[in-house]
Amino acid sequence: MQDSQPNNPLHGIKLATIVEELEAHYGWDGLAERIDINCFKKDPSIKSSLKFLRKTPWARDKVEALYVATFASNNPWVKP
Repeated sequence: MQDSQPNNPLHGIKLATIVEELEAHYGWDGLAERIDINCFKKDPSIKSSLKFLRKTPWARDKVEALYVATFASNNPWVKP
């Protein structure tokens, strides 16, 4: 199943996993510095961030791009 979208580095990775791993790596303050969105600045949580990101494609694109840039060389499942 991993081979069905070989050019998509995020294929098979859930948005929740992306947000959880980025938060663990950078913390909420670090995410807010890198991506200027309120869900990372004001009373951040995984649940509120997921709700916002699922409704806001431009913000989700930024979060996914940060994930690829951060973990592409460290994660065998994420191909640059």
